[in-house]
Amino acid sequence: MSLHRKDTDSAFEGAGSKAGLEIWCIENLRLVPVPKSSHGKFYTGNAYIVLKTVLPKTGPAQHDIHYWLGNDTNKVDSAFASDKALELDAALGSCTVQYRELQGLETGKFLSYFKPCIIPVEGLYSSHQGHLNGEAYKFSLLTCKGDHVVHIKEVPFSRSSLNHNDVFILDTASKIFLFSGCNSSIQERAKALEVVQYIKENNHGGKCEVATIEDGKFVGDSDVGEFWSLFGGFAPIPRDSPSSVQKQSDTSSVKLLWITTQGKLCQTGTDSLNKKILETDKCYMLDCGAEIFVWMGRQTLISERKTSISATEDFLRTQGRSTGTHLTFLTEGLESNIFRSYFDNWPQKVEPKLYEEGREKVAAIFKQQGYEVKELPEEDCEPFINCRGTLKVWRVNGDELSLLPVPEQTKFYSGDCYVVQFTYPGNERDENLFYTWIGRSSVMEDRRDAISHMNAIVDSTKGDPVLAQAVEDKEPVQFFLIFQTFIIFKGGMSKRYKKFIAEKGITDETYDGIKTALFRVQGTSPQNMQAIEVDLVSSSLNSSYCYILQTETFIFTWIGSLSLTRDHDLLDRMLELINPTLQPISAREGSEPDIFWNALGGKAEYPKAKEMKQCIEDPHLFTLNTTEGDFKVKEIYNFTQDDLTTEDVLVLDCHREIYVWIGCHSNVGSKQQALTLGLKFLEMDVLIEGLSLETPIYIVTEGHEPPFFTRFFEWDPSKANMHGNSFERKLAILKGKPHNLEVPTRNSWKAYSRETTPDGLRSKSVISNGLGRSGSPASSVSGSNSKSSANQLFSSPTPIVRKLFSGSPHGIFIR
Repeated sequence: MSLHRKDTDSAFEGAGSKAGLEIWCIENLRLVPVPKSSHGKFYTGNAYIVLKTVLPKTGPAQHDIHYWLGNDTNKVDSAFASDKALELDAALGSCTVQYRELQGLETGKFLSYFKPCIIPVEGLYSSHQGHLNGEAYKFSLLTCKGDHVVHIKEVPFSRSSLNHNDVFILDTASKIFLFSGCNSSIQERAKALEVVQYIKENNHGGKCEVATIEDGKFVGDSDVGEFWSLFGGFAPIPRDSPSSVQKQSDTSSVKLLWITTQGKLCQTGTDSLNKKILETDKCYMLDCGAEIFVWMGRQTLISERKTSISATEDFLRTQGRSTGTHLTFLTEGLESNIFRSYFDNWPQKVEPKLYEEGREKVAAIFKQQGYEVKELPEEDCEPFINCRGTLKVWRVNGDELSLLPVPEQTKFYSGDCYVVQFTYPGNERDENLFYTWIGRSSVMEDRRDAISHMNAIVDSTKGDPVLAQAVEDKEPVQFFLIFQTFIIFKGGMSKRYKKFIAEKGITDETYDGIKTALFRVQGTSPQNMQAIEVDLVSSSLNSSYCYILQTETFIFTWIGSLSLTRDHDLLDRMLELINPTLQPISAREGSEPDIFWNALGGKAEYPKAKEMKQCIEDPHLFTLNTTEGDFKVKEIYNFTQDDLTTEDVLVLDCHREIYVWIGCHSNVGSKQQALTLGLKFLEMDVLIEGLSLETPIYIVTEGHEPPFFTRFFEWDPSKANMHGNSFERKLAILKGKPHNLEVPTRNSWKAYSRETTPDGLRSKSVISNGLGRSGSPASSVSGSNSKSSANQLFSSPTPIVRKLFSGSPHGIFIR
C-alpha cells in the first residue's frame, strides 16, 4: 500500500512522516514544493498549502493543514487550495484539522510557525525565478500588531498612516526606523524590534542602522528629525477616533446548522448544543460569529466534505460577513478545545475507535514505506534537580508545627497535613522548593494552618523559592522524586484529627505497625517508589499492581498478573521498610490461600483489566490577563523562552500539574494572587481535559526558574539574567550591548504581603497558597498570630475555595 493513490496528488507522497513544516505553492494549478529556504515568504498572488506535523513524546502524530490565500489570489486557485487541503487530509487518514488563512488575518497558530513574522511579497511565486538586481530600494511603511505573534501589514508611505495606538516600521535603504505610538504596549514594541532585526538580516544583510522613535518626542534627537523629514517635516498626528470594537459572540448567539449533501444549510432547531446532535454521516456548520467551524462526520464522503466547505464559503459571502471570519474544518474525533467548549458536557475522552481508525491506517502506510513508527514510551521520570539535597518535613499538630525526625519524614498520614522544604544545590546558590501536602482525611483547621505555617517559613527564607501545593493522590512526580521512598498510612497523628474522630465516634484506623493493613506498591524505580495504605477489602486489589498484606501474625506479598518485573523489585524493597521482621509469604494472583482472603473479609471482585496509560500531551502555554476584573486566557502556540515576557503572567499547563510563571514587571503583587489565578485557570479548564482543582500548582518567579520548569524550553540562562522591560531588553540585544545584567532582586513578594503595625514594626506575613483565600485575590493580612491571620484569610472563601475543599459536611475528605 502506498501513500500515493489514484486520488492523491503525487506531491503529497511521504507528507507528514517527519516533524516540522511542509509547504506547497499552487502554480499553474499544480502543487510545487517550497524549499525550506523560502519558508515564510508568501506571495500575495498565490495560494499555499502548509502542513505542520508534531510528533509528541507520547501518542500519535498530530497534523494541522492550513491553506493560505493571498489578497490577489484568483478564485480558481483558492478553490484548488481548498480541495487539495481535503485531499491531503484524506491521505493522512482524515486525522487533521484544517484552517483557512487569509492574508493579514492569519490565526495565531499559523503565525507561530514563522517567527518573528510573515511579510507578504507583492506578485506571483515562480519556482524558476531569479534574483532581481539594480533596482532602487523601495521604502516601505509597515504596521506591527500583536505581542506574542505579530500581524504585519504594509500601509501607504504617508504621515496620515501613523497613529498613536500602533507600532510602525519604516524601512529605508540605509536605516530602519521603529515608531511606537504612545498608546502601544511594551510587549508590542518589543515584538516589533524582533521584526526590525528580521528585516535588517534579510533585506540589508545585517548592515544598516536602527533608530527608535518615541511618539511625542521631538527635541534633541537627530534620528527623530531624520524620521519626520522623510514625511516632509513634522506635523501633529491627529487623535484617533474611537474605534468600533466588534463585540465577541457569546454562546447564546451560536448556531449549529446541518449541511445537506446538496449544500443547503438547515438549522438543527435546538437551543442547547450536545455532542449527540452530531451524526457521523453528516456535516455541520457551527456559526460562532467571528469564527466558523465545519464539522465533518467520519462516515461522510470527500465529495460531501467539499460541498460543505463551498456551502460555508458561499454563506459567508451572501451574509456579508467580515473577511476576518476564521474558518476551521474538523473531522469527528479531532475536535479542537474551542469547538468543544460550545457544547454542554462534551465527553472528556474521545472514543478510541474514532481516533485510532486513521492513525493505524497511516502507521501501516509509513511502515511499508520504511518510516519508523514508535510505540508509546515510558513516562519521563527524570528528576531534573539534584535530589540529594536537604529535606525537612513538619507535621501540623494543632497550633504548632512538629519537625519530624529523619527516619519518619517519608511517612505521612492521610489524616494530617505537612509542610515540606527541600534545599538543593543550584547554579551558584542553594535553591528551595516548598510544598504543602494535604491529606485527604485531614480536618479543615489543619489545612489552614499548613498554609499559614508554610508561608511563615518561606518569609524567613532567602531568595525566591518555588512554592507548590499537593493534595493526596494528586502529587506531582517531582514530589515523589525528592522523597524517593514515600509511604502513606491511614489515620492521623494530629491533635485535631484525633479530637474530630473522637467527637464523631469514628473508629481510629491510624496505622500502628501491628494491626492488619493492606498497602499498594507503586513507582518506577528505587528512587521513585511508594506504598499507599488502602481499604482492607478485596476490591482494593488491582491486577496491574503488587500489594503487601500485613496482619499481627503473618505478612503476604501479592503479585498482580499484569504487574511488571520492576514492580516485583519495588515490592521487596518496600517490604523491608514496612515490616522487616516477619517472613513474607508470596502469593501470585489466582493462587491465594484462604487465609489471605479471610484477612480481607472474603473474596470479592476487583479490577483485572490492564490499566491503560493515558497519553500525556505536550504542554501548552497561556497568557493570563486580569484587566479591569476580567479573566482572559490566550494560548501561545509553538512557544519558546522568548515568550516569557517580563510584563506577563503565564500558565504552563502540563496536564498533570501547572506552573504559574510571574514576570518581574507583571502586575501580580503576591504569590497568593498568583495561586488564586492558577486555581481560576483550573476552574476554567481551558483545554477541556477534566482538570481537577486539586491539580498541583507551582508558583515560579522570573529569574528563579527550576530545572523541572526550564526543561520544557530550549533554555538560555543568559536570557534569564537581563534587566529592564521587554523593549529595553530586546533593544540591548539588537544594538549588541552586553545583556548579562541580573534581574533586580525581587523581594517584593514580602513587601506586598507585609503590613506595618502601628508601632512601626513589621508583622508576620500570611500568603495563602490557594487552598484557602481571603475575599480579595491580592489581599494581605497582618497580625502577630499566624493562626488568627489564616482564619481571617478563610473568613470569606471564594467559590473556587469551596469547590477545592468540598468533602463531607464536617470539612473532611472521605476516601
